[in-house]
Amino acid sequence: MHNSYWFFALLISSTILFCFILLKKRNTRTLFLYLTMVGFGYIIETTIFNFLGSYDYNPNIIKRNSFYDSELGAFFSNALSLPVTATLIATFHLNWLWIIFFSGFFVGIEWLFLKLHIYTQHWWKLAYTGLGLPLYFSLAKVFYKWILHPSRGFKHNLMLYLITGSISASAHILPMLFFLNRFYRPRWFENVGKDSIAFSAIYYLCASLFYCLMIKINWKPKWFKYILTGLFIYTVNQVLEKIGILHSLVWWDQIYYICLALFLIFLVGVIDKRLSKQIVVDKNPS
Repeated sequence: MHNSYWFFALLISSTILFCFILLKKRNTRTLFLYLTMVGFGYIIETTIFNFLGSYDYNPNIIKRNSFYDSELGAFFSNALSLPVTATLIATFHLNWLWIIFFSGFFVGIEWLFLKLHIYTQHWWKLAYTGLGLPLYFSLAKVFYKWILHPSRGFKHNLMLYLITGSISASAHILPMLFFLNRFYRPRWFENVGKDSIAFSAIYYLCASLFYCLMIKINWKPKWFKYILTGLFIYTVNQVLEKIGILHSLVWWDQIYYICLALFLIFLVGVIDKRLSKQIVVDKNPS
């Protein structure tokens, strides 16, 4: 069977399951939890996959760049199957038996992918997955409690950052994988694809922090934050290009990332208000 079939099976099954969860719950808290778990998963994956070389995927979808192909395989796992399952466990209040079951299920999938030679481990072991997933799924239950009973302090800001990171990372990296609009060359790694994805991870983590900080400032007038954001992202891109790290390959590349930054400033502001609004709803039930 073609490698990609197995990954598309994950895509389809995860999408169906997520649609089921949304139809059953019908609230933004479910979506916020999903995005929070995606953001958390991205940070873990940046550490063990991008920088520490834990494993490689081989979905054989992106044929022109093997590391981009591997990155897409990681996306199927960290942006779809794992956070969707974590969202199911937390929102339906499934107990530890279900956590053990789903952890074993994904260890089984990982073992199957190894046998099919569409996934290769380097220093990573199946045991690490078996130990890590119960913690990941349990953390989803903690985050869900935070969303149900939010505060304006650390908990709120951490979830806002993780949600922002999940959107920022996906919108930043996926065009690079499919359209080759840009690549980064900080020369951390010999492989250009790995070098580019590693730097883009640092870029989105810093950019997400910037977006969260920007919407926390009470701007007067409010539109000034959009001008400042656009100028800041344009300047960062120009500096990265001048020092030879950023290489734009299409005419729309820098325009896209400036527009993306402006959209994220707006979207993060909306999400911040929705998370804060839950405080009012919880304190004043009707």
